[in-house]
Amino acid sequence: MVGSMALAGVGVGIELTGCQKAAILFMALGAEEAAKITQRLSNEEVELISAEIARIERVEPALAESVLREWFESAVANDALASGGADYARDILERAFGPQKAQGVLKRVLTQVADTAGLVRLRRADPQQLANMFRHEHPQTIALILAHLTPAQTANVIKEFDTELSADVALRIARMEKVSPEMLLLIERSLGTDAELDFNQGMSHAGGPAAVAAVLNLMQGALEKSILAKISENDSELSTRIKNLMFVFEDLIRLDDQATQRILKDIETKSLALALKGSSGELRDRIMGQMSQRAVAALKEEIEMLGPVRMKEVEAAQALIVSQARALEESGEIVLNAGASDVVVE
Repeated sequence: MVGSMALAGVGVGIELTGCQKAAILFMALGAEEAAKITQRLSNEEVELISAEIARIERVEPALAESVLREWFESAVANDALASGGADYARDILERAFGPQKAQGVLKRVLTQVADTAGLVRLRRADPQQLANMFRHEHPQTIALILAHLTPAQTANVIKEFDTELSADVALRIARMEKVSPEMLLLIERSLGTDAELDFNQGMSHAGGPAAVAAVLNLMQGALEKSILAKISENDSELSTRIKNLMFVFEDLIRLDDQATQRILKDIETKSLALALKGSSGELRDRIMGQMSQRAVAALKEEIEMLGPVRMKEVEAAQALIVSQARALEESGEIVLNAGASDVVVE
């Protein structure tokens, strides 16, 4: 990790995160100027940057100069974009840095705008408020917007709808491929300027079966099954594709020993016991087979102590474990849903 390397000094050639660049920028600008910038940041952002500053003992002058140059170029581009749009910004940048440099700077800034500026308020909004805002919109409009939110927030919004609308929206997201900026602009205007829907130029990639699978993985069993059943009524092939992309609690049985052990490492005995209350005997045996005798004894005791539990609690515990498994996959520590097409190189 860069953070650990930073303790011995940060030099040229190290790939930095945005937070680390901000830390170096603050150090280069000095306390007084950095304080002015922090006034425009959230408490969380200030804490993250401060933590990076604490890890860095020294910065090579060449790297500090590189970070300052990138910041200056981005500042010029952002000001130009705010004043007159992409064409105006390109003209300003070409005059300041030349055509070749201008193209690279503008591309970088537009990517940052697409990644961070768009949907800021919607992504931070309460799911219930979003559901109330969208409830009377056309399902296609809802699908277009939710496809651009995170799977977690999309799942929380869909939970607020009735099953019929939830399934309709999920089906439309699954069938989605590319969305034109003109369509997104129309949606932005229909919802009002407060929504702050801001997207990059060109066709926007969103939705698809994988997006719906990611959302359904975050839902509890009953709602997930109802939505899949409704989708299957309209498009059985699409429903099958979504199921094949999903990873559910019972799929733990298909993982290799190393992946199973890694998942179990972060799970509390009580949560695992609750999740296993609603699992098959085969899965129980598989999981216990990856545990020490002492851990198995503690798990069995915990299961017995639980007694009868509500299915809702079991599904919540299973969803938590699935969520942890997916997080481990995203970090590259394990592989879920490994198919026959996976190539293994010795």
